[in-house]
Formats: sequence, C-alpha cells, structure tokens
Amino acid sequence: MSKTDSVRLYKVRKLISELSSKEGRGTELVSLYIPSKKAIHEAIANLREEWGTAGNIKSDTTRNHVQDALTKTMQRLKLYRTAPETGLVIFAGALPTNGPGSEVVNVWEIIPPKPVVQYLYACDDHFRVEYLKEMLREDKVYGLLTLDTSDVGMGILSGGSLEIIDVMTSGISGKTRKGGQSARRYERGREMELTYFFNRVGEHATQAFLNNNKVTGLIVGGPGPTKDEFLKGGYLHYELQKKILGVLDLGYSGREGIRELVEKSTDILKDVRLVEEKQLVQRFLGEVNRQGGLAVYGLPRVTDALQKASAEVVLVSDDLDMVRLDAACKRCGRVNSQTVQASRKVLERQEMAAAPCTNCRAIDYDVTERDLVDVLEEMAFQVGSKVEVISSGTEEGSMFKSFGGIAAILRYRS
Repeated sequence: MSKTDSVRLYKVRKLISELSSKEGRGTELVSLYIPSKKAIHEAIANLREEWGTAGNIKSDTTRNHVQDALTKTMQRLKLYRTAPETGLVIFAGALPTNGPGSEVVNVWEIIPPKPVVQYLYACDDHFRVEYLKEMLREDKVYGLLTLDTSDVGMGILSGGSLEIIDVMTSGISGKTRKGGQSARRYERGREMELTYFFNRVGEHATQAFLNNNKVTGLIVGGPGPTKDEFLKGGYLHYELQKKILGVLDLGYSGREGIRELVEKSTDILKDVRLVEEKQLVQRFLGEVNRQGGLAVYGLPRVTDALQKASAEVVLVSDDLDMVRLDAACKRCGRVNSQTVQASRKVLERQEMAAAPCTNCRAIDYDVTERDLVDVLEEMAFQVGSKVEVISSGTEEGSMFKSFGGIAAILRYRS
C-alpha cells in the first residue's frame, strides 16, 4: 500500500490553484498559518485583537468584510482542541458571487502536508498561498545517469515527476579488428576519444545534478563495463560520487536507459511517489488483462464496488476534474444527484434547479457540489478502502487515463 497521502496532496494542489486566482476588493482576504505548538486559544485571542483593530478601517464595506472573515475563522478554530500534528491553515474572505455587492464570506481550512514552522496572520487583497506551495516541494530529488560508449542520458526524479534533462551521443569510433601497428594507433585514438567523452559526461553531470538541481542521491546504470570505468576514473565530481546510491547493469543507455533504470531501482526508490504509482497502475493493468482479474474501471462499476465493500483501492487520475451535484428539494427533502465534468457544472446546476421534483413537483432546491475525489474518499473510508490519486503526466498515468481515469483494484469478485 502507498506510503504517500496522495489525496491530501491532491486537495492542497487543487486549493492552491483555486485560491491563487481570487482577489479581494481591498485588503479583505485573511490567511492564517498556525504551527502545531501554538495553542488554539492563543490564536483565537490574536484574532480577537485583529478584529478590534479592523474596527478602525474607514470603509464600511471593507471593515464588515474583514470582521466577518475573522469571526468565521474564529468559529472554525473553536472546533479544534489542539492544532493537528502538522499545524493548520485557514483562508477566509468575502468574494463576489455575481458581481460587486454580491460578496459572500467563504472559509477554507486544510491540514498541511508538512509542518507549519511559524505563526502567520495576513490580511491582504490576495490569499498567501506561497507558503503552502513551498510545502509541496519534494524533499528528495534523485539524479539518474545512464551511459555506455555510444550515448549518455541524464534524468531527474522528484515525487511523481520524471524529467529527462540531457541526452548526448559520444562520437566514439567503433572497435576495430585490424592487426599490426595501425590497430594499436587506432586503439590509442579511441582511448583519447573515450577520455574526452568521460570528461564531457562529468561536466554535464555537475551542471545537471549540482548546479541546476541539488540532488539528494544519484543512481548510475548502463550496459557493460563503461559505467564502471567512468566512475573509477574520477570523472564524476567528488560531491556526486558521495551521493551514489546504486550502480546497476542495464540493457540500454541514454533515454531508454533512464526508464529502465527507474524500473530496476524500485528497492532504492521505494518511497518515491512515481514508483508507487507505477506499481499501482501495473498491478491494475495486470488484473484487467487477466481472466477474471480483480479490477474494474468506470465510475458506475467503481461506485458499485465501494458500495459492496469489495474495492481494496480506488485509483483516480489527478485531472479527472469531475464534481457531484446534489439537489435537495426544500419541500420534501428528496435528493437528486448528478456527477458531471467540472466544465459543465454551471449548466447542470441550472437544469437541476429548473426541473420539478419527481416526488412533490416543487421547484425549490438547495444545490451543493463536491469534488468527486472527496466523494470517493468518504465512501472508501466507510468500507476500509483507500483512494490513490495518479499523476496524469507520467507514462503510467497516461496509460491509466485511457481507461477513463477511474478504476478499482478489488479484494474479491462480488
């Protein structure tokens, strides 16, 4: 099972994307970062002081919006006895729903993926999401180097991302079988070419893995003895030499070698999200292609598997971008639910609100929306299943998306 809380990271990224584009009419948007060591009652006391200070704002509208945002933030904090282990982040502010004068105070709260290190209160014309963005930066960045006498490939592996950053050919002459003096002269020339190539590789590696990216570890691979000659010859920067985690025999070098190196380094890279996702997708594909395999795909089948508690893990593409709309009739309470693409939610809401209730024929609804990942996570929690969000930008992610971007690996066939 995955060691990464991919759903939490998905929610943080989605929240950052949503809040980054929002702007207040003035300095009305509240951002609050609370470290775990700070007592909640102290944070509330600080906000009460800010509420009093906001009373000096000359604009009635701005003053009311700021104080309303602070009031709702304090109400949300009262739900906590202590701050979560990594702290707490809350954003609150008055945002227009239909042009100027239609502002409604909204509150977003999130338990961050990494510890909040410092208490921060800010009231600005934008939300201070940059600190949350910083928490998404990967702690571990791995360099990948594959080479033989024909070419070299260099890649960077970080979290769920693999980037091939450099590929170059050696230009070294092939081996000769000529005899006599000419053969020895040819070999000396070839050795000079190899030395020159190794020096070039060393320079490129320094630029790629030390200057442009501070890698925490380096994995080297390639076919035959070339990689060992390169490493023993002292061509690699001494700082990178100390960071080598493994040297592996491969069938390829260059670009293809980078992919093979990741495949063969699963033990070394067991905590890297890309490897976790690769294993999950490969497991799903193996079950799909097996007669009577324990896998289903498509929203109706996945939902059915969750309802029957037969789903072990649900896989969802990070760009599925679907929401569930629930229209609750205010007269009889009947709920009509629809799952649609986020791009169609406005149109769908209008159609749902205009249709008479099938139970009492009234046309008066409360319509709420939720991200499909949140809906699936709640269903999964109730039956002891897990949801994993799969990056769409990887090779495996693209392959998985061809199945509709939603699937489940089953415990058993129901």
